[in-house]
Amino acid sequence: MSDLAETRERPERQLWDMLGQVNAGMLGISDSDQHMQPMAPQVDEKNRKLWFFTHRDGDLARAVQTPKRAQFCVIGPHHDYHACLTGTLSEHLDRSVRDQFWNSVAAAWFKGGKDDPGLTMLELKLDDAAIWASTRNPITFGWQIAKANIVGGEPEVGARAHVDFKVPMPASNVAHNDAHARQAGL
Repeated sequence: MSDLAETRERPERQLWDMLGQVNAGMLGISDSDQHMQPMAPQVDEKNRKLWFFTHRDGDLARAVQTPKRAQFCVIGPHHDYHACLTGTLSEHLDRSVRDQFWNSVAAAWFKGGKDDPGLTMLELKLDDAAIWASTRNPITFGWQIAKANIVGGEPEVGARAHVDFKVPMPASNVAHNDAHARQAGL
């Protein structure tokens, strides 16, 4: 369930946590006639990037032969958290990235493994994100709707936040990254 206080106070921390919980989101090229496509993000919080395994001959890989503006939209596992992330999408051929993020899901799509000639990586260098979080509690929701209709005003059933990835990472995220790396033995 979304923590609305965290959405307001620590939106970037919450966003990275949420990205670690989702299996897929919709990735697309901005100002393009292409439809957005479901893609599984590989989260690189330290560098504030998302990575995607894909086929070289796929629409997205062909579209980013030169870097392009792109959006990645996700919905949290409880459907009470929505985010739209924007940045620059480009193909990335560095083998170390494949090694870092290789997993059983990717292996199912690429029969040749990490050396599959059809495999490439897409890198989304993040610029910003818009976040919307809402309460899942039906009693709270009903109360807020009733209150707004009786007293006036708008119901308070959610929070909105913006994250600018061009500014330095908040210290709380850096501390979280360091603790996470120690836990993982990195």
